[in-house]
Amino acid sequence: MPESPETSEPRSEPRGSRLLSRRRRWVYAGGVVLLFAIVLSTLIRVFAVDFYAVNQDSMDPTLRDGERIAVAKNYPGDLGPQRGDIVVFDGEGSFTPYQGGPSMVRTLETLGHWVGLGSAPDVYVKRVLGAEGDVVACCTSSGELTVNGEPLTETYLSHEPSPEHPASDLTFEAAIPEGRIWVMGDNRDTSVDSRDLLGAPGGGMISEERIIGLATSVVWPWEDRRGLEGGLR
Repeated sequence: MPESPETSEPRSEPRGSRLLSRRRRWVYAGGVVLLFAIVLSTLIRVFAVDFYAVNQDSMDPTLRDGERIAVAKNYPGDLGPQRGDIVVFDGEGSFTPYQGGPSMVRTLETLGHWVGLGSAPDVYVKRVLGAEGDVVACCTSSGELTVNGEPLTETYLSHEPSPEHPASDLTFEAAIPEGRIWVMGDNRDTSVDSRDLLGAPGGGMISEERIIGLATSVVWPWEDRRGLEGGLR
């Protein structure tokens, strides 16, 4: 009678191998989650909301140097830029010379902005005081700016305009063409803005295509977080 084959029992996997296999699965799962988070964060920052560091005093007291602001990327939308809005824009070619292409320094600056270590290159934050079709002028006998002949009530300034301390030390009148905006800082005594570009190509107007987004709130420092209101009266 033929001898029946011996029944072989399966070998159990060593404990160390099981632990190593489990760790690999956790590492793989963690990598997938991290990659998903990076992709989602990138999409949000590109198309919805990004964050920028304020590294200037030109918007004081509304914004202070070192604060971080949330910027809505769906601006200006169908209505276009609105007077009083606080906008973030790329100033290359207007506020700063056009550099004509990428460089190592600009790449590092952009990377620093992306990871929260600094500001994006050539980025400015100012307040819109005139959109296309407007005529912005300074100043009335009482020191106020006017838009289309109407005096502005600018409650965000550090001081109330007066004949002795007007809303702008520079007298000007600017008609805003299609697709452009006129911007000024709230700290009028130190702000470099559209007034300083009156003799330059474009006459101090910023192209709407250069707008990055609308500053909606201060998110850092945590104890100073607050919303930002636009609009002029």
